[in-house]
Amino acid sequence: MTTTTLNVLFLCTHNSARSILAEALLNHLGQGRFQAYSAGSSPRDNQQPNPLGLQVLSNAGISIAGLRSKSWDEFASPDAPHMDLVITVCDNAAGEVCPYWPGQPATAHWGYADPSEGAGSDAQKSEAFLQTLHALRRRLELLISLPTAKLEKALLQSTVRGLAQE
Repeated sequence: MTTTTLNVLFLCTHNSARSILAEALLNHLGQGRFQAYSAGSSPRDNQQPNPLGLQVLSNAGISIAGLRSKSWDEFASPDAPHMDLVITVCDNAAGEVCPYWPGQPATAHWGYADPSEGAGSDAQKSEAFLQTLHALRRRLELLISLPTAKLEKALLQSTVRGLAQE
């Protein structure tokens, strides 16, 4: 794994906010060491990424090209990319029975409040997305700064679970 790209899948229930933010941000920060994906356990029919989330990403200079909401079933099939790490970013998805992931990737839970929930103006909701993006950035910067040895399969799970405490 030391000379290859580490594939990371971020999971949430609908794959419209937190997991989309995490996917885009890790692909932006990862500099080829990481390839991020996102999916939902139960995206709604015709689910799309939250427009406020996409706006916050764009305003931060992070590409939104190719982002789409999708089911985690896409990543459980034999022809899907092999995942090295699966991270749930919402409490609902963390409590669900996940599909079998080929290769038995390391898993972790990094819970974040849903920035799309709650009442408020668009400005307040945009601020919630921005705060979630900043919180994700802190953890992801820690992840990408880890020495290669900490990313070896034997240590990966305990390492990323420890980052949940950061």
